[in-house]
Amino acid sequence: MLDRILDGSLMPHGHCLLWRGDLLFLHLVGDFLTVLAYALIPFAIVYFIHKRDDLHFNWLTVLFAGFIAFCGMTHLVGMINIWHGFYFIEGLIKFLTGLISISTAYILWRLMPSFMKVPSIAMLKQRNQELEAVRAELEEANRTLEAKVKQRTHELEVQANTDTVTGIASRFSIIDTLKQCYLQFQRYQHSFSILMIDIDHFKQINDNYGHQIGDDVLHALAHRIEKTIRKTDSVGRYGGEEFLVILPETESDFALNLAERIRHDIETLKLADNLKVTCSIGVSAMLDGISQDELISRADKALYSAKNTGRNQVISYHKKHLEIE
Repeated sequence: MLDRILDGSLMPHGHCLLWRGDLLFLHLVGDFLTVLAYALIPFAIVYFIHKRDDLHFNWLTVLFAGFIAFCGMTHLVGMINIWHGFYFIEGLIKFLTGLISISTAYILWRLMPSFMKVPSIAMLKQRNQELEAVRAELEEANRTLEAKVKQRTHELEVQANTDTVTGIASRFSIIDTLKQCYLQFQRYQHSFSILMIDIDHFKQINDNYGHQIGDDVLHALAHRIEKTIRKTDSVGRYGGEEFLVILPETESDFALNLAERIRHDIETLKLADNLKVTCSIGVSAMLDGISQDELISRADKALYSAKNTGRNQVISYHKKHLEIE
């Protein structure tokens, strides 16, 4: 049987080849290039699948590579058959190639719906454009949100640091400013003074005119004080009808003069319904060895002395002839 397979007597009817150089060249070179291509293609497929872990058709690609390899073998046997008629072997290889080919084609068509789901380059470009548009919208939304958050944060900061009645600094904010001045004094010995201002007989204003008029008086006095002091100074509502003024880089004598100017401006302030108000002011200057609370306490003592000795006047805690204890 082996001799019969290899003796060439099974050559199909009419299959012949003239021994001409041009025919030999066409058949041999054509088959050789085809065999070379069919040998390289399976290696390329296997290499591609090995590098792409995201693809899930490994067994199909192996079948397809086998189909191409068998096609190459038919051409290889065809080259050999020019001298030796191994036509039975060639027929067997072709039969196996046909089986692998029809199996590959069948499975390929079965998998066509899955292949169709793989996006094309045009689809990928379109998706990329859509994603880019969404990304731009998200960035714009983030910028808008950040702006709103920043604005809201600023509004909350202003709300926390601003007294709602007078529009000047709140107690929290003015105490924070005082703390900063105190730290500057401790580190660099930058002198500063404070004024504690209290509206005289403010309770009578609320009782006789109502709390709305009282709030209007507080608002008017706050802005008159803010207008009188320097730009480097700070004023805040300390509580009720009391105002705290902080005067950086200011000695007690200048602070006393500025307090007197504030007292005079408030005394001459024209309010609604010809209402007149006055204020009492206590002055205290920062010195070595006293704390921030002691500084405020001294200004309070000076203020109470001004109120207890007739009101509508300025008294400094450090005034030599009014040393208050």
